[in-house]
Amino acid sequence: MRSDQEMMNMFVDFARNDNRIRLATMEGSRTNRNIPRDTFQDYDISYFVTDMDSFKENDRWLDVFGDRAMMQKPEDMELFPAELGNWFSYIILFDNGEKLDLTLIPINEADDYFSDSDGLVEVLLDKDDLVKDEVIANDRQYWIKKPTAREFDDCCNEFWMVSTYVVKGLARNEILFAIDHLNEIARPNLLRMMSWQIGSEQGYSFSVGKNYKFINRYLPQEDWEALLSTYSANSYPNMWKSLFTCYELFRAYSKAVAERFGYKYPDYDDAITKYTENVVSSLNDYQM
Repeated sequence: MRSDQEMMNMFVDFARNDNRIRLATMEGSRTNRNIPRDTFQDYDISYFVTDMDSFKENDRWLDVFGDRAMMQKPEDMELFPAELGNWFSYIILFDNGEKLDLTLIPINEADDYFSDSDGLVEVLLDKDDLVKDEVIANDRQYWIKKPTAREFDDCCNEFWMVSTYVVKGLARNEILFAIDHLNEIARPNLLRMMSWQIGSEQGYSFSVGKNYKFINRYLPQEDWEALLSTYSANSYPNMWKSLFTCYELFRAYSKAVAERFGYKYPDYDDAITKYTENVVSSLNDYQM
């Protein structure tokens, strides 16, 4: 594989030598000094250009970056609607395993780009001095934040209400429906509550990472193992166990957060726990 410096020189040199590119930036984990470097990190590069159509006419100009194993152009796909407006992106996996996420942005949208930035931005090249203020990459936007009383209650409400869909799916023998609601809505709110409790103990000057990927660093080993066990979803008995473990963890962490901040612990827990117990007791073929 090529070195980081070789890759960065290549991206900057290409931009410098193409008059259509006026500004180049890098985003993502490579700008975050709190993320350890590894060979799996993408290069998230943006070129601000004067003529989008000339780039989009064909893909031959991308050959300079290396031999491609596969490429995706999200804004040129029919099944998955584009979400970037006038921007156009190329997600490239090279033969040697390196990965590039390259985005073309109309030069007249540079101000919007920086105003909407998440903070993890580094300016690589600015031919026209468009960036007037110094840009220093930081992940402050992703730091754990103390929840308001309303946010705390909303999280509790969402977790317990969505868990009823998991119960319904399991009771109906619709396991994929149940798995989807547990994975996509219920458990993320458990992770949110866990992060709030971590912040209440250790402060609000760090992030637990995208998708809570570093949360294990801050959880007791017993709770980490319990959380991992909730990802077992290959049978109805395992799904019930996963749901009940989520209940136990959410109950413990939400009560800790409520006590820490003096928030009222809502009665959703009691109501939905009773509801779940009633459903379970009615299932003749239920097995743990």
